[in-house]
Amino acid sequence: MTDGARITVAVADRVDKVIARELPGVGRRRVAEMFDAGAVRIVRGSHTRRARKGDRVEPGDVIELAHTPQTGDALRPAPDPVAAAQLAVLLELAEVVVVAKPAGMPSQPLRAGELGTAASGIAVRWPECAAIGDDPRDGGLVHRLDIGTSGALIAARTPAAYRALRDAFGAGVVEKHYLAIAEGRPVARDCDAPLAQHGKRAVVDHTDGLAAYTAFSVERASDRYALVRCVAQTGRTHQVRAHLAHVGAPIAGDTLYGGSALPDLPGFFLHAARISFPLAGDRIVVDAPPPPAFVAALAATGLA
Repeated sequence: MTDGARITVAVADRVDKVIARELPGVGRRRVAEMFDAGAVRIVRGSHTRRARKGDRVEPGDVIELAHTPQTGDALRPAPDPVAAAQLAVLLELAEVVVVAKPAGMPSQPLRAGELGTAASGIAVRWPECAAIGDDPRDGGLVHRLDIGTSGALIAARTPAAYRALRDAFGAGVVEKHYLAIAEGRPVARDCDAPLAQHGKRAVVDHTDGLAAYTAFSVERASDRYALVRCVAQTGRTHQVRAHLAHVGAPIAGDTLYGGSALPDLPGFFLHAARISFPLAGDRIVVDAPPPPAFVAALAATGLA
């Protein structure tokens, strides 16, 4: 049973499975995000501890949630004209739209009514997108970019296009090219280290990590920095950032993964420069020009 943000365990099981069973409308992605955010605790007698996905709970344990997740239509992206003005349209078709997201903008809302996201901006011009997706927050988006990453982002305008593109991502037939300003050159041409999410970071985990693959090529270099083209065949959270750090070339400004901040240039410098995907028997290729902040960082690092 649930009592606000508390669940009393009736049958021994994994904590994430209990939450999914008791809150069936939340969805696996939302449950995983709650664990990543430290929003789940287990109370056993007088002892309370932070829960990790996969921890086991016993009858009589109490699962405490920092908040009861909202579900359904309440989570659909709310139209935001301010966010819409920050999106550049790269491609508009009857089935899909591709926009350029600026760095600093989330791809989709995490909570009901949240504005300032790419999905809420898309909902202004293409309101049909707001009702499309496996997760109500998707707003038609078939993939996501980190808040700090700029570049090409695809949204489906029909349920059929959404399903086809999600299947294409799952099959690994969507090709994503990123440009990264890295500190130093990668010591390898590619990286297939499996990744697992540990809190805010993706870490190499050869036991529980998910398969991930990124190829690297250096386009030009200065004494300290390199402009690296990264081609990702999988779409793990923070994949390019974690893989570049793993091969000795963290992204400039990406302090979470060992990069150093650039003077007077906030954030890190990763740009989704090209995306190629199948659609109705054709192969669509969309390029996203680097934004002004990325161009300024190229100049500051001697890569312009």
